[in-house]
Amino acid sequence: MGTTVLSLNDVSVRRGDRLILGPLNFSITQGERWVVLGPNGAGKSTLLQILATKMFPTQGVVQVLDKQMGMVDLFELRTRIGICGSVIAEDIPYDETVKDVVLTAAYAILGRWNEDYDLWDESRAMALLTTFGVRELGDRTYGTLSEGEKKRVQISRALMTDPELLLLDEPAAGLDLGGREDLLRRFANFSADPAAPATILVTHHIEEIPVGTTHALLLKDGVIAVSGPIDQVITSDHVSAVFGTSITVTPEAGRYFARAAI
Repeated sequence: MGTTVLSLNDVSVRRGDRLILGPLNFSITQGERWVVLGPNGAGKSTLLQILATKMFPTQGVVQVLDKQMGMVDLFELRTRIGICGSVIAEDIPYDETVKDVVLTAAYAILGRWNEDYDLWDESRAMALLTTFGVRELGDRTYGTLSEGEKKRVQISRALMTDPELLLLDEPAAGLDLGGREDLLRRFANFSADPAAPATILVTHHIEEIPVGTTHALLLKDGVIAVSGPIDQVITSDHVSAVFGTSITVTPEAGRYFARAAI
């Protein structure tokens, strides 16, 4: 058994008298790569906010990297969690250079100020931009990039601190087919490294699950419908039940494809 990276025990979130998430019981272990799927309104975004330590649950215990939320300095904990998604993206300054967008993650800040970065920081930033195919954009300003280029820069930024947990919120959303496939290929190559962090990827689309994903969790109406090893979870029966329509799921070479059953 590997080390537990995060666990949720009887975690739920209420809005007024309405239960919008939970109760959830769920844990992930070092080396696992999870995907969280579910229809709109299933609770995926709320779950991600909790995992990113941006939201406290109404009740229950959240342990992230051996620290209990509510009993620890969150600023210190956040440097150990890489996040790629709208929760971060909307705060990235458009006039910042691409290299600085990645570099500033070393201080868990957005926007270059007067921090000192050493050669190691700079070379790591450039290596990550290379891994995700955007090295040549290092001196461009972030606001001039296409949606796909921004996604690659965000993932590079998320990995800058060598995090122990990586959270990806719909990293392929808004990309064209070529951009999606290229990003998924690069991500699969990266996550094949045994030193890569435990990962949770949230998406609406099973076509966006990268090769190498080990586990899946299907959310419906704020609760876990099914979770476990991916080949046992991403099946026609489970996906049809969660999305409320008859769907045929076809696994192929580590990827999954879905279409309405005819």
